[in-house]
Amino acid sequence: MCYQITDNTEQGLRQNREQFFWLVIINAFVGGMVGMERSILPQIADDVFGIAAHSAILSFIITFGISKAAANYVAGRLSNRYGRKAILIVGWLFAIPVPLLLSYANSWEWIVIANIFLGINQGLAWSSTVMMKIDLVGEKQRGLAMGINEFSGYISVAVVAFLTGYIAQINGLRPYPFLIGIGLIVMGIAGSICLVGDTLSFVKSESKSSTQARLTSVFLDTTWRHKILGSVTQAGLINNMNDGMMWGLLPLILHYKNFPLLQIGIITAIYPAVWGLGQLITGKLSDIFCKKDLLVWGMLLQGLAIFCIPFASSLWHFYSISALLGWGTAMVYPTFMASIAENTHPLDRASSIGVFRLWRDLGYAIGAILTGIIADTFGISMAVFTIAALTLSSGIIIRFRMPCDIGRGKRIFEIFKIRNLFTTSKTNKIN
Repeated sequence: MCYQITDNTEQGLRQNREQFFWLVIINAFVGGMVGMERSILPQIADDVFGIAAHSAILSFIITFGISKAAANYVAGRLSNRYGRKAILIVGWLFAIPVPLLLSYANSWEWIVIANIFLGINQGLAWSSTVMMKIDLVGEKQRGLAMGINEFSGYISVAVVAFLTGYIAQINGLRPYPFLIGIGLIVMGIAGSICLVGDTLSFVKSESKSSTQARLTSVFLDTTWRHKILGSVTQAGLINNMNDGMMWGLLPLILHYKNFPLLQIGIITAIYPAVWGLGQLITGKLSDIFCKKDLLVWGMLLQGLAIFCIPFASSLWHFYSISALLGWGTAMVYPTFMASIAENTHPLDRASSIGVFRLWRDLGYAIGAILTGIIADTFGISMAVFTIAALTLSSGIIIRFRMPCDIGRGKRIFEIFKIRNLFTTSKTNKIN
């Protein structure tokens, strides 16, 4: 029996736990579609199609990023008109060709086309589940909701990335690792049709009581003009630049260092696994503490982890780097979406999220182009150092541009009494 839409518009995680649960499960299926590629696609480019240039290998990430970014923007623009559920179902329909193309493509161009379909699937389906959860839970639990949402998606990325690496080592690079996608698509479409109700009624109800001012221009304000939204958007773009680099170059780095496929699968799975699990903690923290602090330290941790990659040599070095990068990303990912939701009117929220996700996922394309060119010209290490520097710079921009609304969250350092310690030391020195 399919889910029946009711007139209930009371927000809260407890009040809407059944719908929230099913959205978490469906988002795990969405994440699993990306996980199919994380550990083995760069090696397919090298071993199966004989592509040596890093910029050519990363072409699949470029097309994925552009198509996903465009789909994010469309989802944000159309979801208020046609409903979140309709966009979710359409997103799943675009996933249907992906596993077949990846399994049986006889040229690299077909792999690139598969990633166009995958990007549209991710942009429409993931955006829809994000917006629906935000609609359901209300202002006080949005960080937690985003943490759970991203946890489900990226744990699934990690699990499927490991499974495809394991299957590839036993049965070869194609077609068996990608057949997982067929099951994910069937369950995703069935769940979206039968287990999910639309949430537009929650938006309409919340908009009547919201005191948040409307944005003058959703696109310009979210892109840069609004200090909070603009700071979050630039960090989202840089975050996905480094994620695109990890997706495209890390498996190659490990392959060149002669790590076997199973170990490559484990290393590439640790990063999204820590990222996913960590968001159960950091999502809730973003409801308690100043979001600026989480964003600053999350970006700085990412930059530090990426900087260490060229110096790593052992398996445990890469395990540690993947875990540190995963935790840094966990600090920022649910905080991004909670910050956007907190600083937009309910009627602007879907469009603002769409603009944010447009720029964030263009980071995949920009990062792939940049790292591909630098890697081909100056070597992989220089590409890694460049992305590390950009990530650290993004954290510094947030530190000096984004305000912290103390009324909406405590400063992180207050829990350690560091500020009081500095104040006391200064006072004693003066006395």
